[in-house]
Amino acid sequence: MKFGMRKPSIKRSIKARTTGRAKRAVKRNVLPGYGKKGMGWLKDPKKAAYNKVYKKTSFSFWDVFK
Repeated sequence: MKFGMRKPSIKRSIKARTTGRAKRAVKRNVLPGYGKKGMGWLKDPKKAAYNKVYKKTSFSFWDVFK
């Protein structure tokens, strides 16, 4: 488990802003539960619990400037 600041990746940030948007739009129209709040807990509770703890124990490099 990561504690503290996460290491930023420029390549991943650019990819997340460009390619993911179209895929998410298609999935949202095709799959009824995709993108709805709380669906991660139904699909994979172990991963959802890990992600919740990870989000609370680590912070982004960009959060320092906010």
